[in-house]
Order: sequence, then C-alpha cells, then structure tokens
Amino acid sequence: MSVGAVRFARPTARLDDVIAFYRDDLGLAVLAQWYDHDGYDGVVFGLPGTGVQLEITQHGAPPVIPPPHPENQLVLYLLGEQALRAVVDRLAGRGHHPVAPANPYWIRGGAVLFADPDGWLVVLMPRVFGEQTRTG
Repeated sequence: MSVGAVRFARPTARLDDVIAFYRDDLGLAVLAQWYDHDGYDGVVFGLPGTGVQLEITQHGAPPVIPPPHPENQLVLYLLGEQALRAVVDRLAGRGHHPVAPANPYWIRGGAVLFADPDGWLVVLMPRVFGEQTRTG
C-alpha cells in the first residue's frame, strides 16, 4: 500500500472553541476551513513536517457527538523536553491546566495531557516514539 497522507477526523459540538484551542492555543496550522458544506462545518489542521492531518467537523442542530473517553487521545510526540516545556507554558499561559491520564504510561514517559474544549485529550510527549529516548 502506498499512502501519501493520513487524516484523522472527529466531530465536535463547539467548533469555534476547538479551532481556537488547536490553532491559537496549541499552535497547529489550519489547512482548510469551511461552513455549511452539505450541512457540515469543519476545519483541517496540519501537523508540521508530516502528511498527517486532523479534521474536526460539526453537523446538526444541535450537534450530537459521542462523549470523550480517556483512551481517545491525540498524541503529539515533541522533539524533547524544551519543546514540551514551550507548549505546556503556552497552554498554561492561555488558561489551560494539565489533566491526569488514565494510563500511567504517559506520566512515566514524561508526558503532559490537556483536555480540548470537548474534553478530548491531547497528550504532549517529550520524545518521538521509536526515535528518541527521554532526556532530563
């Protein structure tokens, strides 16, 4: 199989808040955004330097979405402790607070978790899986 890119999609009931969180607070780039495309509003975020995208859509009046589950996570593998600290400080400065993970693996690995406006978890890990070991 030859895959050129991958996009993960999920619904929201708070599109404007989610856009602000992922774009302004977390710092992801918006690749596309639309309103009322066949009844859907949405946004696509790009992950820097990758062919990976996150699509978030809103549909219905009112939108109905599944409740968040602690094992449904967006894991962002960052390039070291300094990169982690910069993102954590940015989120904290914008009023976000870390949350405890259900799985202790993340804490042992040095990760910090935040909930997005829908309550879905974003895991910030200070190393790239399979590429880096944790450094002080």
